[in-house]
Amino acid sequence: MEADKKITQTEKTQTTDCDLSEQIKAATKESHVRAENTQLMLAYQRGQVSLQQYKLLLCSLYKVYEALEEELDRNCSHEAVAPIYFPQELARLESLKKDLEHFYGQNWKEQLVVPAATLRYAQRLREIGRKHPEYLVAHAYTRYLGDLSGGQVLGRITQKSLGLKTGEGLAFFSFPGVSSPNLFKQLYRGRMNSIELTKEQREEVLQEATRAFELNIEVFDDLQNLLSISENNELRQRHKTPSQKIAEAKSAQTLVMPSTLASSSQLLRMLLGVCVALAVGMGVYAF
Repeated sequence: MEADKKITQTEKTQTTDCDLSEQIKAATKESHVRAENTQLMLAYQRGQVSLQQYKLLLCSLYKVYEALEEELDRNCSHEAVAPIYFPQELARLESLKKDLEHFYGQNWKEQLVVPAATLRYAQRLREIGRKHPEYLVAHAYTRYLGDLSGGQVLGRITQKSLGLKTGEGLAFFSFPGVSSPNLFKQLYRGRMNSIELTKEQREEVLQEATRAFELNIEVFDDLQNLLSISENNELRQRHKTPSQKIAEAKSAQTLVMPSTLASSSQLLRMLLGVCVALAVGMGVYAF
């Protein structure tokens, strides 16, 4: 809201091919198309969203935004970060916490399941936050403007597909601090285009924007694989004979498996989400 009022005549000028926002759009065109055509995102856009898919997506988005927003906060006074630092308008972390608590309960942090690709994404964000804060511009642009652009559409798809009541588990898609998404995106592009970068830095930021898309694609693919493994395990479990189930139960007793790991979902968490012991999706990119 407040940010929309700050748009000056200078920030309303038309963008050109030399502007950073247009250069990122051109440089990431191919990766953009690939991201929207991953199996997970195609299913999402068709409205074929399961509760398990959505919950796993929220887990990954939480880890990504946790890293991104901590690094943006830490570097908020950096000359390249300050112009595009809008925590009140854009920050997603608190919204994701609300959604995760809605689905998992108060101990949601103990139940986070994320694939390795998500951890690589978060690690990259923390690395550039320490070494090259200007690269955060590329990640903030692709994430925030993507979610802001597609948030309303994906929010409605999620609500309808899962039969959720208004607001329940859908906080991630809501931007109460932005009264006009179109005006805000215009402001954001203007601020981003005003950032002074050397020719070398600009090229590196463009490369990082492409990398941001590739990291998201890897997350989508890993999430799909995680879902496929879980579904196959459940299917095999349903088709086992009583004697097979008895044999498995005896085997489990022999191994003295802790009861907390007894369910297939918890075992999957141990095997594929082990790195989460240290404690995205992407919108429809209409930039």
